[in-house]
Amino acid sequence: MSSCGIIIVTYNSEAEIAGCLNAAVASGADVVIIDNASQDGTLAEIARTGVTERGARLIANPTNKGFAAAVNQGFTALDTPFVLLLNPDAVLQTGLEPLLDACKLPGAAGAGGLLLDANGKPQIGFMVRRLPTPAALALEALLLNRVWPGNPINRRYRGLDLDYSVALEVEQPAGAFLMIRRSVWEELGGFDEGFFPVWFEDVDFCRRAIDRGHRLYYSPRAVAKHTGAHSITRLGLEIRRFYWYRSLLKYAAGHFHPVAFRGVSLAVVTGSILRGVAESALYRSRKPMAAYGNVVRLASRCFFRGWRG
Repeated sequence: MSSCGIIIVTYNSEAEIAGCLNAAVASGADVVIIDNASQDGTLAEIARTGVTERGARLIANPTNKGFAAAVNQGFTALDTPFVLLLNPDAVLQTGLEPLLDACKLPGAAGAGGLLLDANGKPQIGFMVRRLPTPAALALEALLLNRVWPGNPINRRYRGLDLDYSVALEVEQPAGAFLMIRRSVWEELGGFDEGFFPVWFEDVDFCRRAIDRGHRLYYSPRAVAKHTGAHSITRLGLEIRRFYWYRSLLKYAAGHFHPVAFRGVSLAVVTGSILRGVAESALYRSRKPMAAYGNVVRLASRCFFRGWRG
């Protein structure tokens, strides 16, 4: 039995999945694929690669259960002490030993590795971040991180000050390439499936692990190429906006003081109004205002009544 399993959650991943699967199976790990009711040719592409004949298992969900629920499903299907979460648009370039070594350190909950973009450049700002603070999320919602990306709060949040050429103890390795110790997953009760369909579930898991006294690591010797956000673009823009902000607010409600949570909610209201007005003027359409209107209503309810799920 392998000491490591790999969970690959697919959703409309036809264009990216072949390279990911072939490299994952070649690693020697136990591979399980959880498909969240893809509407494209993902299942046919998985069959074409022949990875199920080489030991990978496929679980095809009839409905989209969301990323967190699919991850929990994958953990249940595996029995390995360590499990790697691997995005379907991430292709392993190295073996898994560096992540295993980091995960075996005393008190370790998990470890992430070096993610390279299509041009071979490290995805700094994404592959490792610090846990978000109320100020970091407020600046994100207010567009200030885009206008002034080098501000001190954003630099710290996105880990722009870290040396990624060396191994580090970190706070939030990206869920696109994250190995987790099974015993910690069990201790925490798995991923929170309330983060639906995606976003912030990995951040929440890292936060809960650290709150329990566990540690997370980054190893530059574990490398994967990652194109990024392939399945998200299949969702309508309006839906993406709403669910991203909903997950942000759920995270803030669960981990920030109520006063700070309301501050983040107010920032989301203000930022969404600004974005809606600007995008409506830019595209000469009322659709952006209507889309952000749903976000404003959600964040306003959070501001006045708190999180209601």
